[in-house]
Amino acid sequence: MSLISNSYEDEMQQAIEVAKSALATDDVPVGALVFNSSGKLVGTGSNRREFDKDPSAHAEIIALRAAALMNNSWRLDGHTIVVTLEPCAMCAGAIAQARIKTLVFGAWDEKAGAVGSVWDVLRDPRAPHLVEVISGVNESECAALLSEFFKKYR
Repeated sequence: MSLISNSYEDEMQQAIEVAKSALATDDVPVGALVFNSSGKLVGTGSNRREFDKDPSAHAEIIALRAAALMNNSWRLDGHTIVVTLEPCAMCAGAIAQARIKTLVFGAWDEKAGAVGSVWDVLRDPRAPHLVEVISGVNESECAALLSEFFKKYR
């Protein structure tokens, strides 16, 4: 994809497809995409905690790492990250540390969300870097993917 849309619905649909790839590894289906300031896709990630046996292998972290490698820098100024689920505290912190400009997410995480649900790490006025947050993009589809996954555990 070369240009980011105004509504982010197309980008979120791409993130949903990436999230589905986590199902093959029995990981929670979360997908993340990082786009540079020109709208070019520079990083992709899905949850890999179970597969990698790594507690930090969240979709956002994997996508940020890929984007940093592509960018040849940890600083991702002007970049946008699109995620199917509201980031947790670890991922929100990483998004801020990477200097991401905009976060777009789909479903809310009422248990561990750190961008408005439980905490609001990215919009805390004490934070050294503030991130624009756009929430609820393709929310019902993102939430349905997670609900379907967790049915087998209930």
